[in-house]
Amino acid sequence: MDRRKFVKKLGFAAGLPIAFQGVPLKVLGGYQSMQRLAAASDNDKVLIILQMHGGNDGLNTFIPLEAYDQYYSRRANVAIPYKVGNRTLIPLDSTVPTSDQIGLHPDMQDFKYMYDIGRAAVFQGVSYEKNNGSHFRGRDIWFMGGGADDYFPSGWIGRYLSNIYLPETYPDDFPNTDMPDPLALEMGNDVSLLFHQEGNIPTSLSLGSSPGGLASLIDQLEGFTDEGVDPRGLPPAFLDGSPYGKEMDWILGLEDKSETYIKRLVEIYDAAAATAVTYPENYPFLPASNRNPLTSQLQLVARLLAGGLKTKVFLLKIGGFDTHAQQVVQGESTMGGHAALLYYISSAMRAFNEDLNQRGISDRVLTMSMSEFGRRVASNGSYGTDHGTGGPIMMWGAGLRGGIYGTNPDLSLNNVAMQFDYRQIYANILFEWMGVDQTTLTNDIFFGDYVTGPDLINGGTYTPMDLISDVITGQQKFRNDFYRIEKLYPNPATNYTQIEFFINDIQEMHFELINIKGAVLTTFKRKLNPGKHTVSLVLDQFSKGIYFVRVTSEKLNETRKLIIQ
Repeated sequence: MDRRKFVKKLGFAAGLPIAFQGVPLKVLGGYQSMQRLAAASDNDKVLIILQMHGGNDGLNTFIPLEAYDQYYSRRANVAIPYKVGNRTLIPLDSTVPTSDQIGLHPDMQDFKYMYDIGRAAVFQGVSYEKNNGSHFRGRDIWFMGGGADDYFPSGWIGRYLSNIYLPETYPDDFPNTDMPDPLALEMGNDVSLLFHQEGNIPTSLSLGSSPGGLASLIDQLEGFTDEGVDPRGLPPAFLDGSPYGKEMDWILGLEDKSETYIKRLVEIYDAAAATAVTYPENYPFLPASNRNPLTSQLQLVARLLAGGLKTKVFLLKIGGFDTHAQQVVQGESTMGGHAALLYYISSAMRAFNEDLNQRGISDRVLTMSMSEFGRRVASNGSYGTDHGTGGPIMMWGAGLRGGIYGTNPDLSLNNVAMQFDYRQIYANILFEWMGVDQTTLTNDIFFGDYVTGPDLINGGTYTPMDLISDVITGQQKFRNDFYRIEKLYPNPATNYTQIEFFINDIQEMHFELINIKGAVLTTFKRKLNPGKHTVSLVLDQFSKGIYFVRVTSEKLNETRKLIIQ
């Protein structure tokens, strides 16, 4: 078979993604240096970047509680209600200082769940100096890892991958036995700057079929043997080694790479079972035809990782955040397109967490959101919000140190001010999660320009943020801060004891008194709001001895010994 027939039959096009299990993928292949990085890496950590395309309205995602009246006055037609009606904001964390407390959009209940088990975090006021609110320029800046005046031809992930070792010839010997997989996969139809390397070519293919269909197609290929004569002619010698020459070499070798790579994807996919977790598909307040765009992407990532894929970075995408008009439904600000998007993200990420748990790989995966800018503090007259500057970043993961980073914005301003330069967060992820040394971060990836705070004039240096925790002890401590019995008093007791406890969510609480033989002597229930509570337990009908008080709810299960004397 000649190359032209191969191309026609296989249906690929340079610069477009593979459509695998119905999800378009782009492949960042490896220079030999990058292949060695994956093979020699001392960890198997994976980073997922979730792009919220269009500029997310952070103030309706994370609502400032102490300044709620000011929040409402500046965006009354889109404001999420507080303590009024059936659908109100969800207080996130009552343990932080009052000035830092935030409420979630009511369709982010699953984010609340993830936060309460120590697997979610939010970073307030993330931006960069001189943010101009442009979609295209903003995305380029976030992808390239530079400042507003920089025009890097490479992306920060591309530099991360290519600067671990000195780059060598590409695409020779790729894939190989040490690194048979791409180091990064991008889902969607755009070739993002995120994965570019200066002077090198990100590898992109487009193949549309199911895994079984791809395998069958490959088996039918007649193959191609190069007899030393290329009927189309060869590029002139002076182009050898140039970016154009490299691209021509890549195109001429695409058929061989495609066959090898697709066989590998099919092998990995088939090596893992389909998910046993139900991913929520439909937003309850939209027609059933509106399906969660993240479900197929996350299911595919989980299955490929479970099958043994060595890919280090994934880029997932969800659009629709450019909400100039009809961000909310007129007269019902908790519903509308923005609400559906927040539901899609929070519900899919909870299901993805459970999927990874069941597959035994949750401790390997960290997910981070990004959006090119936030929205303005004040709403407009079209029930929407216009382009702003700073906004929140969300993170999810078993190894994450959950919590609220930063404080609520000053709502007297037109825009959300910057608290974190986005590169500071990127740098901390690369250092703490991916194991990149500080010298490489400073000299080769971000060029010294990342600090916590707005002063970038004189450059910056790496400042640790302590984002990563021990998977087991860190999360248990986080849970204990939110849901705990503080004490039984008096203890020993005679006629009564008081159970003092703390909860961080509306919970139906179950209280039991149990004797030393395990028999439940008394039980009752109460539905309580977040905060510190005291419940009395009458004991005068029970004889002296050792007993146990057990307090349980959806998020609390704790038992304390009680002595009746």
